[in-house]
Amino acid sequence: MIQMTNGSGRRVFNFPAVHPYPNIALSTLLTSLITLSDDISNLQNKFFSSNKRNAKKAIRLIHLLQPFLHDVRENHSNLPSPATLCFTELHFIFQKLLFLMQDSTREGARLFMLMESGQVATMFRVLFRSVAAALDVFPFDAVDVSVEAKEDVLLLMKQAREGRFEFEVEDEDVVMCVVNVLKLFEKRVAPEKFDLKRVLDYIGVLKWSEVDKEVRFLDGEIGFEWLNEKKKKVDFLSSLMGFMSYCRCVMMDVAMEILDFEEGKSSKKTDTRIQTEMILSCVSSDDFRCPISLELMTDPVTIETGHTYDRSSILKWFKSGNAMCPKTGKSLSSIELVPNLVLGKLIRQYCNVNGIPFSDSGRRNWDMTRTMQPGSAAAEGAMKLFAGFLCRCLDNGNVEQKSRAAFEARVLTKTSIFSRSCLVEAGSVPLLLLLLASSDSSAQENAIAALLNLSKYTKSRSEMVENWGLEMIVGVLNKGITIEAKQHAAAVLFYLASNADHGNLIGKEPEAIPSLISLIKDGTDRSVKNGLVAIFGLLKSHENHKRILAAQATPLLVNILKAHEKEDSVTDSLAILATLAEKSDGTMEILRFGALHVAVEVMSSSSTTSRLGKEHCVSLLLSLSMNGGENVVAHLVKSSSLMESLYSQLSEGTSRGSKKASSLIRVLHDFSERRSSNYTTSVIQREQLIHAW
Repeated sequence: MIQMTNGSGRRVFNFPAVHPYPNIALSTLLTSLITLSDDISNLQNKFFSSNKRNAKKAIRLIHLLQPFLHDVRENHSNLPSPATLCFTELHFIFQKLLFLMQDSTREGARLFMLMESGQVATMFRVLFRSVAAALDVFPFDAVDVSVEAKEDVLLLMKQAREGRFEFEVEDEDVVMCVVNVLKLFEKRVAPEKFDLKRVLDYIGVLKWSEVDKEVRFLDGEIGFEWLNEKKKKVDFLSSLMGFMSYCRCVMMDVAMEILDFEEGKSSKKTDTRIQTEMILSCVSSDDFRCPISLELMTDPVTIETGHTYDRSSILKWFKSGNAMCPKTGKSLSSIELVPNLVLGKLIRQYCNVNGIPFSDSGRRNWDMTRTMQPGSAAAEGAMKLFAGFLCRCLDNGNVEQKSRAAFEARVLTKTSIFSRSCLVEAGSVPLLLLLLASSDSSAQENAIAALLNLSKYTKSRSEMVENWGLEMIVGVLNKGITIEAKQHAAAVLFYLASNADHGNLIGKEPEAIPSLISLIKDGTDRSVKNGLVAIFGLLKSHENHKRILAAQATPLLVNILKAHEKEDSVTDSLAILATLAEKSDGTMEILRFGALHVAVEVMSSSSTTSRLGKEHCVSLLLSLSMNGGENVVAHLVKSSSLMESLYSQLSEGTSRGSKKASSLIRVLHDFSERRSSNYTTSVIQREQLIHAW
């Protein structure tokens, strides 16, 4: 009758119970009610991290009611209205009880449920008193049920009213233990491992992966709470997350479990990726673009006509006084926006598979803000103690301990800006750099991955350079034990190259640029992506222009354009070529390898070239026209499809893209006019500043 949501698919303490339909058949209502009672009873074999006695008592009371429900369903088809009212209320109450018990057994939420165990005990008490109140209205005098069933119901009603669903003493003791540990964190004092073990044993969290689930759950709850204007529980949740993050590293013996965990994730991701790529192979990026902005939608919403737009674009459309569908022109009786969650998920998967940055600026801004702050004094203290512990392991541990510490740093710094700052301040950067020379593949990969996360924190970049890190990072890029380590190293260089001086120092490393070229030749999606963006980042330093040309990057980039295999690879290659073409030596090299006709072909292609790619392509053609002479312009003038694509860019491109398209159109028109009139002055000189935009 009612589809129950999975306990892991909703937030804790969110009980989406609904009343049955008023005219529902009694047999259907009773069948659904019995199913709910069976679902509750089946939880008796689950582990309850808190409220153990209360949960057992609740299940026992439900058992008392089940014979009565079966008796009524089997022997009575027509019941007076008070009986139907009773079962309707019970159905609503049982839904809430099932949700509460699912929360109490939910993996990942055990510490949270322990800390809320007093509130949970109160919920049990309220729900069972509601059960007794619902049964009060059942007309036992008018309905003939068995004596045994009636006695069970009366016993249930008595125990439901008199039963003591209380804050259990054992729960209260362990809650106080957690509170005392959090107070120590606030004072920057490391707690006794005995106290931490007591808590973990009590809630049944015994493995690294189980602690990690707790951390992820709490992080998700903090994210939801940040959407709340008052943010009442941020301090509380952050403290618990600090507690579990500290336990994840300090208390867990994870030598083999981390390996199993990583391999499990890798296998699962591989299966998921294959399935996702099969689905996404049937669509193109144009299917995910907003009909108004022509950009990939970040928050797709559907309007009354059934058409989908990006939320920000359709809101601007409505605010400018348009009360109609942009695609159909149909007047709208309502401007209600319905989130298209399925399409949004597909877009994120498409971006992930193709290596396209997914821009969700609103969410990214608040998420970045919250990760810059510890959230509470206890979380701050735990993180600083944690960072110090990791650095001691990196400094004094054996290879296995160092690898584990690097792995923990890798996990810790993946999403939290505050954790990055703590680790940098604790002195982790030089210690992780030293670990890059390890002959242990896990140690090296974990170290370079941790450095990648840290390189997103500005202060860490100078520390890497000042501690002779460039040579070691380039060493991993060149001779890393695993391809993943090489890919991470390329990404680190991209972030370091955001500083032009650092980019110049990277370019001076003899193996840096050639190793990036070799990485791109590896051919895997991630290798190509990381290699290309690193080279593009290095071009911020003017000194690297000649170095990249000398490393024979141009023919490789041209071949990527010819292959037309990956939209993002084509876009990145065009961005690099457009930058190289801004100087005459770059233009000559690009022309020498036959890139001109390839670029025209790419510009005319609608299915394999993104909007941004076409903008880079226009920049490339404009620079080639200005630096390559009349022969280049003459070749472009001969292409009938190019002019059509350029005019499309005027209306469909960005402001910058349309300006460049306009400039190239003027160059081509000027050439055609001069050729027909034998006039020699060129407009090209008037466009010399365009390439500097």
